[in-house]
Amino acid sequence: MDVGDCVIVLNADKVTVTGRKMDEEFFYRHSLYPGGMTKVSLKEMTATHPERVLELTVKGMLPHTRLGRTMIKKLHVYAGSTHPHAAQMPVVLEVPEAKK
Repeated sequence: MDVGDCVIVLNADKVTVTGRKMDEEFFYRHSLYPGGMTKVSLKEMTATHPERVLELTVKGMLPHTRLGRTMIKKLHVYAGSTHPHAAQMPVVLEVPEAKK
């Protein structure tokens, strides 16, 4: 159920993954032309657009319906630590570090 809350993710450029996922995970897209399939590794995507990595990952976890398309619009991901949503008074949620 969509309850109207927005999520702001900061420091997306500091996301780390374990194992060999940087070289073995790929993001695919198609230009709708014959032979238009393009794949980009997680390492390349993190170097160029780190916020898209989290956006595409979360989008894959949501339902692929009208509800999911509405929910993904409420996700705001930023590579740095600044964001333009100060007027909405967001509440900070501290996430503990993962075990290494």
